[in-house]
Amino acid sequence: MDGKAERLQARLAGLFYIGTIGCGMFAEAVVRAALIVPGNGRETMRNIADYPWLYRAGGASDVAMLCCYLAVTALLYGLFAPTGRVLARTAALFSLTGIAVLAGNSLLHLLPLALIDGAPHPGIPMAEVQSLVRISLSLHNDLYGISLLFFGIYCLLTGWLAIRSRRLPVAVGALLMAGGAVHLVARSLALLSPAIGEAIPGQLDFVPLLGEGAFAIWLLLFGAPRPAAPEISP
Repeated sequence: MDGKAERLQARLAGLFYIGTIGCGMFAEAVVRAALIVPGNGRETMRNIADYPWLYRAGGASDVAMLCCYLAVTALLYGLFAPTGRVLARTAALFSLTGIAVLAGNSLLHLLPLALIDGAPHPGIPMAEVQSLVRISLSLHNDLYGISLLFFGIYCLLTGWLAIRSRRLPVAVGALLMAGGAVHLVARSLALLSPAIGEAIPGQLDFVPLLGEGAFAIWLLLFGAPRPAAPEISP
């Protein structure tokens, strides 16, 4: 692959990475933040029933995020495989596993719509429908956190590949690795002890956002040119 094709591949990876971040933020920070009331199935059910189009838009945004992340995984594998094929393949497998977890998790996101449509259902009291809505969204949140464990490892490995390849500045690769480390540590602690997970400052989520955002923007703007060959002294 020539340098021009590689730059195009890197810029496409950056574009799809920005799409991944944007779609994920819309689904989480806009849709779910606006409609879901933690611990209150009744209010959450009412919000979803009042704005089903917004809730469905969040689900569609999740699907778009997964499609973008699949493209990112394939493009970055092709870009960094020459640096370390086994490491690049391992990173891609962690990314694909995280994507599979999120894809399966989307069923829990669709469950409230099925419960709300035509409620009350015969044999299911309204109070139980509200509880099921709350439980399904709570499980959705938990599985979302588990997927971030896989994406955290992916970011760690990809950041290291970027540094080793010398195609991107060390600072950009290090930021991506820092974001992956935050995901890995924070989500592991939350999985082991929900109380500790709740005590972790939410501001830490800005570290992965900063790392992945910087990585994506650099790829989009500058590509990932091959490092200059070292000069050979006569």
